[in-house]
Amino acid sequence: MRTWFIRIWSTLFGGADLVPTELILVNRLEQRLGRLHARQRLGIEADHEAQIFGQGLNFFHLENWYSVHSFIRTIFKLSGLYWRGLRNAADVQVRKTDLTLTALPKAFEGFTLLHISDLHVDMNEHAMQRLIELLPAVKYDLCVLTGDFRGATFGSFDRVLEGMKPICAQLKSPVYGVLGNHDTIRLVPGLEDLGVKMLLNECISIAREDQRIYLCGIDDAHFYRVDSIEKAASDIPPASFTILLSHTPEIYRHAAHAGFDLLLSGHTHGGQICLPGSIPITLDSVLPRRFGSGLWKYHDMVGYTSVGVGSSVVPIRINCLPEITLHYLHCG
Repeated sequence: MRTWFIRIWSTLFGGADLVPTELILVNRLEQRLGRLHARQRLGIEADHEAQIFGQGLNFFHLENWYSVHSFIRTIFKLSGLYWRGLRNAADVQVRKTDLTLTALPKAFEGFTLLHISDLHVDMNEHAMQRLIELLPAVKYDLCVLTGDFRGATFGSFDRVLEGMKPICAQLKSPVYGVLGNHDTIRLVPGLEDLGVKMLLNECISIAREDQRIYLCGIDDAHFYRVDSIEKAASDIPPASFTILLSHTPEIYRHAAHAGFDLLLSGHTHGGQICLPGSIPITLDSVLPRRFGSGLWKYHDMVGYTSVGVGSSVVPIRINCLPEITLHYLHCG
């Protein structure tokens, strides 16, 4: 295992000396995920970082092309929209939805989920401060975080965990999360130390009185493609009420045909920079535009795509304010 990890570490960090803390981290990941999942995810991350530095097509992905980020910032500054966009990016809204769900057990009538997505903690200081101010007044039964804790798609994650500390201090347990395409698997031990139970192709049950619902979460299905709905849902009893957490809504077909009742996701930012009327220029996703933000339905499954709290590429929002969402569940 040590030889394998040295190879991965050298790829990720350019041959830096192996330090004991990283050996402890990989050991924790193997204990938490199993040796195969840990090796698979770290290996794919190493390949991904190699692509970013010019060894594959993802080098040309907008999120990884940092000279383009500077160009976009300059364009918006020249247009006069940049400073307005900065103010918008810090104006986090609390949105509310009432979801009527046929299969919801009666004991869970009124059960409330706080849905937070796409924090990008290390590049959205003002949005994070606003979030910290909002959270103490928000009432809910369970909190879910649908990925993209990190701003960059590679490199260090220390600032992310530091930024998550004051946020997690304001969150009421239980808190569950999944990883996004910006997130390294190496974040998992630190996030769980902060009280966020990560669901990585895993499922937990939630009990009220003598009834249960099931909450599943999958690993990233956008960049890393290490998601497994089958594994996550393998132990759920037939005819149970099920919620799936996925960073991206792109797996909506798989989720609906697997029988999930509710899919909560993010990733799209609702476009982040939109035309008047909140019409997104791009969603960076392969899915119908009506699934790009807010509430939608596919067959018998209800879905909600959060526009997120943070911003990506450039820290601005135009015609698309950031959000956290309270989902009130009701029996059909």
